[in-house]
Amino acid sequence: MQNEITPTTRKALKINIDTPFYGSFAEIGGGQETARHFFQAGGASGTIAKTVSAYDKSFSDFQYNKSNTGRYVSEGRLEKMLEKEYKEVNKVLLENKPNALFFAFANTVEILNYSKTNYSHGWMGIKFQLEPRAKANTVIVHVKLLEHDGLLQQTTMGILGVNLIYACFNYHNKPNHFLQSLSDNLSDDRFRITMMRVSGPQLDYVDNRLLGVQLVKNGLTHSIMFDKNGDVQQPSDMLYKKNVLAFRGNFNPITYIAQDIIRTSKELFEKNKDYEPSNSLFFCEMTLNNLLSEKGEVDEHDFLMRVDMLNAIGQNVMVSDIGKYYQLVELFSQFRINKLRLLIGVPGLASIFEEKYYTDLKGGILEAFGKLFPKNLKLYIYPTMNKGSNDILTSESVKPNDELQGLYKYLIDNNFIKDLKSNMKAQLHIKACEVLKMIKEKNPEWEKYVPMKVAEMVKKRE
Repeated sequence: MQNEITPTTRKALKINIDTPFYGSFAEIGGGQETARHFFQAGGASGTIAKTVSAYDKSFSDFQYNKSNTGRYVSEGRLEKMLEKEYKEVNKVLLENKPNALFFAFANTVEILNYSKTNYSHGWMGIKFQLEPRAKANTVIVHVKLLEHDGLLQQTTMGILGVNLIYACFNYHNKPNHFLQSLSDNLSDDRFRITMMRVSGPQLDYVDNRLLGVQLVKNGLTHSIMFDKNGDVQQPSDMLYKKNVLAFRGNFNPITYIAQDIIRTSKELFEKNKDYEPSNSLFFCEMTLNNLLSEKGEVDEHDFLMRVDMLNAIGQNVMVSDIGKYYQLVELFSQFRINKLRLLIGVPGLASIFEEKYYTDLKGGILEAFGKLFPKNLKLYIYPTMNKGSNDILTSESVKPNDELQGLYKYLIDNNFIKDLKSNMKAQLHIKACEVLKMIKEKNPEWEKYVPMKVAEMVKKRE
């Protein structure tokens, strides 16, 4: 990565003068902030063939969505914009500029309204060539805007747009540099990139799942999600106003116990009187720390294996940089979740009541618990086994400090904490790390503890 960050105007000027990039800008909602940088930098005639801003919704529909279906600020609308503009650029300019690298840049943005009551976000993308007359590559990102001022948000979108175009030309073969450069000349309190997807002849080498994890690792977002097919999704699209059941673990590997946790928790979850399959989502969540090697890098092979294993048993996946449970609940609260259920084991429940984890909060454990236990949350507790005595441990086995006993009783009495039942006593003593050790030591006993699909995958990939 460069030691010195190139200023935004300088980036725009270098694209205008030093590259054969040539195409159109279509920007909806937030104004023509990206195109403005290229005009102001000078030499814009070397890059800009056309700019358009279909601000009125009727014009937007007329230009990009004659069926009048779907949201205006959405991935679907962005894709229609990119497709139409890119086709038009090629149709009009191909014969006159045979050596140009054509592109179409687009964004559709909802800037903070006057009352400051809306969700400020936008979709941004570009279709672009890296060889004349070649097939196009595509980059699509979703941006959450954090500033509390509409003009500042417009400025952020403009700078981010320049960074994206510059990265496509200069860093298309360096994914990590590509990601890091998107925040050039922007502080991390101004925006989050909650989803990113790339495709095309020069970008097909990139695994979008790894790209998502790198977004988290580089601090561009707090979480990333993958659906049951392993495709990258935007968390807010998957979680918004849903009933959510989340299972935090390391899933390395997935054991019969993990599968039983999923099964028993779903059975309890589905007993809610307002449960609807179409409005409910279950997913498995991993923290970034669980994916890092000793050198602090993401172990890509290990991560992809875990996602594939979870997908193989039909699970959605989230990766986050959130360490503490109350912070995880705060993250979920942004999505206006209806009912929230978190799955943890007995050791995890006991650790929640250790005050040493909340010394950074002025209100200590009481402040943390105020955030951890909103009215819509329940903790589902899966039993474990005491290896010394072979006793089954449940929430009743947790003994907080004397001064916290009243608080614990309140949570139990008001059903914030609910025990799950298990019929797998014979395997409760086995932990995933022990199964992983068996695999590494080539001990065939490991196959007793993992589902058949997972065992086949582990053996196939050695």
